[in-house]
Amino acid sequence: MNQGNPFNLKALVDKWPDFNTVVIRPQEQEMTDDFDHYTNTYQVYTKDLKNCQESLSTSDVINWKQHLQIQSSQSSLDEVIRNLAITKFVKVKQTQCILYMMPVSVRKLLPSLPETKNLHLRSSSPKAINQEMFKLSSLDPTHAALVNKFWSFGGNERSQRFIERCIRTFPSVCLLGPEGTPVTWSLVDQTGEIRMGATLPEYRGQGLISHMLFVHTQALDKLGFPVYNHTDKANKIVQKISHNLHNTPMPCDWNQWNCVPL
Repeated sequence: MNQGNPFNLKALVDKWPDFNTVVIRPQEQEMTDDFDHYTNTYQVYTKDLKNCQESLSTSDVINWKQHLQIQSSQSSLDEVIRNLAITKFVKVKQTQCILYMMPVSVRKLLPSLPETKNLHLRSSSPKAINQEMFKLSSLDPTHAALVNKFWSFGGNERSQRFIERCIRTFPSVCLLGPEGTPVTWSLVDQTGEIRMGATLPEYRGQGLISHMLFVHTQALDKLGFPVYNHTDKANKIVQKISHNLHNTPMPCDWNQWNCVPL
């Protein structure tokens, strides 16, 4: 939101200035499709779980009649959301992933974190690639179908529309292969997080995604974005890439709750 709020989000608090709970969500006029949980997404932070449950229970904060997602770095929200799911007649599925942050962002935002003392000042440069064969570029909205095909949270028309909007709105990076089409890529979503990174199967194992992610993180840092991403706990390949780039695993998780009305 501090980058000009290009996704037209709104911030809600329980009170101001001494707030306990913050909810970031789209404007009501954009949440017109009750089945589009990519748009109907809420980011939540709280200092008081009881207050949070009270805040999220009101219809002017969350529309529980829609298919929606709630995202947070606080796994303690699980009990709050499941309590609300009972009263709102909603089925909930939680996804919990490892959250990584780029060294420079950690130093800026979390200087008191114990790991900060041993951080490398900069992300580690990956090995060189064949720059005659692979050209650095950015994604075009016409590439959304390709990204959608390989996104584990996607694969449908609504996710493709969301991807198109992300490509049009935020900086993306890709490497074009010999045919002039993307072979590896990454995007930024409405929270400013690097998302949807992937490489075509026939080009994996060549260090292309490491090179591309390094370029993307450096570019986002120069623009003033906090640089972070999440990955599945079973995805050892991305964890290795994050380790090689000296990205720091956070003490908290990346959490997402998919909520579907019964």
